[in-house]
Amino acid sequence: MSLHSMRQRAQAIARDPAYRQGVQAVLATMLGIAAWGLVTGVAMVKSGMSVPLALFMSLIVYAGSAQLAVLPLMVVGAPLWVVWFTAICVNLRFVILSSMWRHYFSHLRRPHRLALGYFSGDVIFVAFSQRFSTPEKTPEQLPFFWGAATVNWLSWQIASIAGILLAHAIPLEWGLGFAGVLALLGVLYSMLKDAATWMACVVACGAAVAAFALPLKLNILVAIAAAVTAGLLMEAAERRAQRLRPQPAIRPPDPARGEKHPVMPLPGHADTKEPR
Repeated sequence: MSLHSMRQRAQAIARDPAYRQGVQAVLATMLGIAAWGLVTGVAMVKSGMSVPLALFMSLIVYAGSAQLAVLPLMVVGAPLWVVWFTAICVNLRFVILSSMWRHYFSHLRRPHRLALGYFSGDVIFVAFSQRFSTPEKTPEQLPFFWGAATVNWLSWQIASIAGILLAHAIPLEWGLGFAGVLALLGVLYSMLKDAATWMACVVACGAAVAAFALPLKLNILVAIAAAVTAGLLMEAAERRAQRLRPQPAIRPPDPARGEKHPVMPLPGHADTKEPR
């Protein structure tokens, strides 16, 4: 695809009404994401990283949890394989997210899918899954994703770069990272809509605390695996209970009412055989 055609396609996506819907969907979390990015930028420079390298890491890695996880390892001179393994463990949740994105974007060309993978994030996935709850491809999904991704990326990068450049004027004791945690908690609460999601949340919290002593932040991976397992078990139990519920009896057709085929009464409606 030529640069001109890519520009035209990007302009068409930006003009789509779904793009603005994606922007609006993540605006509420922008302040928390910015605070988290600011703290990450400050932490990179405070750990001894040069400004150019910190800018490179912010733009290329674009993963706050992984960046904060590997910074202490880089400070103590840990082997490169340990740094990479830690970052991979922290970011394994994106493998799960990508498997869900596949239902919506598998038809796109590989370069486009790689771009989606870079810009993907937790907040974006939450907003997207709330807007499109069923895995059916629709034209507005791609503009919606890019609207949410644009706001999320700009919020993070602007704040992170500001933290890098102003690192010596912003003390870590301000605790701005807590604002990012609060923002993510707000997003999490909006997802708790049924018994399965509540169970997955409770199990994830318990697993993360129970496995907190594991090295390389593997407790995050344990919590994700436990939550997914609990959610799938709850959904399977709900489907089984649905099958075991007594179904309304199908009665023979009533010619007096003009019926030609067997009739299943609607739930909550009385069904009599008296003619109208």
